[in-house]
Amino acid sequence: MLNVSDMFPEWLSGIRSQVPRGAALVLGLIPILILLTFWWGLTRGAPEERVVGPTILPSPYETVASLSDLLGTPDLDNRDIFDHIWISLRRVGLGFLLALAIVLPLGILIGSFGSMRALFSLVMTASGYIPIAVLVPLTLSWFGLDEIQKVVFLAMAFGIFLLPMVAKAVDAVPDVYLRTAYTLGASRFQIVWRVLVPTALPDIWHSMRLAFGVGWSYLVLAEVVVKTGGLGDVIDTARRRAMSGRVYLVIVIITLIAWLADLIWERLSGVLFPYRGKQT
Repeated sequence: MLNVSDMFPEWLSGIRSQVPRGAALVLGLIPILILLTFWWGLTRGAPEERVVGPTILPSPYETVASLSDLLGTPDLDNRDIFDHIWISLRRVGLGFLLALAIVLPLGILIGSFGSMRALFSLVMTASGYIPIAVLVPLTLSWFGLDEIQKVVFLAMAFGIFLLPMVAKAVDAVPDVYLRTAYTLGASRFQIVWRVLVPTALPDIWHSMRLAFGVGWSYLVLAEVVVKTGGLGDVIDTARRRAMSGRVYLVIVIITLIAWLADLIWERLSGVLFPYRGKQT
């Protein structure tokens, strides 16, 4: 009896099979092409003939066409789109660095010592259920309307996601490494910094990569409350002016920036930890 799976190459039908790079690129483009086709179908024709009106969903062409306006029209503070991109990048970068300064040492301690894990277990569990949006009014009441409010909000969003992952990465180091280190006479400090941290570092790096991507999803929340520039500010201004094409275009820009950042993380992972293979 002919097996259906025999009709297709192993990389296409095999369980956990390795897909060739070219085929992976083609497969990855298929959902995007389907989405663009569906988008075009909903928005083709004259505005009065469309399934969805242009004020709600502009056509792909109208979205791309708004790029010229976005590039050539500074805002009231004489900032163009590149200024807004830089403002957002700076906020995300500062928030991420602030989160790392707190989360990395704390997560390593939690993953290394049972007493620290017991001390912070309830806090980590409870923080996972906090809606990130509620941190906006809290940080506003703490820091006012200054730039630090946005940075701290993003740092908290990064930290809530990253802390348990760092602790888990350290805690997941096999006990055989600890027993070997104890046998060789290593101290607790040496075990943490010369055994646990180096062994867990690839997983910690991967957690940082995931957290950096998640943080971009909260960028708009950080920037729409007080309008001091940034891509979230551009989105909110365009929304209030019914410039839907510009809204969708900025969403695409944010997605592309986050994707490029993730690509850099992935490439650096291959350089720093080649023995671990490709992170996914």
